Amino acid sequence: MSVWDDLRGQAPVVAQLRAASQGDGLTHAWLFTGPPGSGRSNAAKAFAAALNCDQDDVTLRGCGECASCRTILGETHSDVTFVRTEKVTITIDEARQLVSKAGDRPASGRWRIIVVEDADRMAERTTNVLLKAIEEPTPRTIWMLCAPSPADVLVTIRSRCRPVTLRLPPAADVAALLVSRDGVDPDIADRAARAAQSHIGIARRLARDPEARERRMETVRFPLGLRGVTAAVMMAEKLVKIATDEANSSNDERDAAEKVALLASLGAPESGTLPPSMRSQVKQLEDEQKRRAKRSITDSLDRTLTDLLSFYRDVLVIQMGNAVDLVNVELRSEMERYAAGSTPEITLARMDAINTARVRITTSNVAPLLAVESMASSLIQQ
Repeated sequence: MSVWDDLRGQAPVVAQLRAASQGDGLTHAWLFTGPPGSGRSNAAKAFAAALNCDQDDVTLRGCGECASCRTILGETHSDVTFVRTEKVTITIDEARQLVSKAGDRPASGRWRIIVVEDADRMAERTTNVLLKAIEEPTPRTIWMLCAPSPADVLVTIRSRCRPVTLRLPPAADVAALLVSRDGVDPDIADRAARAAQSHIGIARRLARDPEARERRMETVRFPLGLRGVTAAVMMAEKLVKIATDEANSSNDERDAAEKVALLASLGAPESGTLPPSMRSQVKQLEDEQKRRAKRSITDSLDRTLTDLLSFYRDVLVIQMGNAVDLVNVELRSEMERYAAGSTPEITLARMDAINTARVRITTSNVAPLLAVESMASSLIQQ
């Protein structure tokens, strides 16, 4: 076992990071980029563990067995800070706290490491707060920023970082990871990896949740019965409901667990009215959960539209002569009949309509249902 085991299909990245952890090309700032699901944050976490690994022999760094490796992978190491947000952006105050934290000397490890998993969710003025700290870091401090692409980070930041570029791993590698790490049945793992289009996190959710697989298949099948405006409106309402249910199913359990943990940490009584000081902290947690829920519904709807997009991707593959494997192979016969009733140009236009809706939902204040209804009207079969 080593910290690199979960980075399936990323051999060049593992070689680069392993060499750096042994002192070859190590620098103070790194930028991990790659499409969603490629494992950017996992690569940064593995690298952080290798850098602070307890092994004296540099060739054994990243063993995955020592106390430092285990606590970093578990995100409990005092010298490694992980920053992620489920809000729209990382705030300036949060960035200032990072700069302050980066100035501390490591308490027990070799390096003070700051991993910013959502560097693309920082506005320009927020990113500028980090600029000087990254440009002139304190000794023994390493920054690791993660974003979908270099273009998502200010040029002044990315020019000071060493790039690490990840790709989506092959579906077979994702399936193998699900089998070895999560004990998933090989057949289910293969189908989940294919349906997720190699997005590791989504593949894991599909593999472990039969209801999630059913909701996804319902989404993918929608175009087969999309005839007329009424059907388009009904499809839009159902897509938004599927995304909301998907988000709520994961949020409810998490929210309850967070509230229980907070009350336990406060020493709250098992029954009766909470003291005012405790009520204010519970209210603060509930407000944060509401903000997170709004973002999670947006993200879930984007994933739902990505599932819908996979139908038209497969239709286009069929229309162009089956040059690559289908994502939704279970629907091949139905998609072949659908593909015969249109042209590649029409299919591309429908894919553009879905992508336009995704952009509107994730980057503007447009009501999700309106954006999806507009999209659905562009998908109606003639």
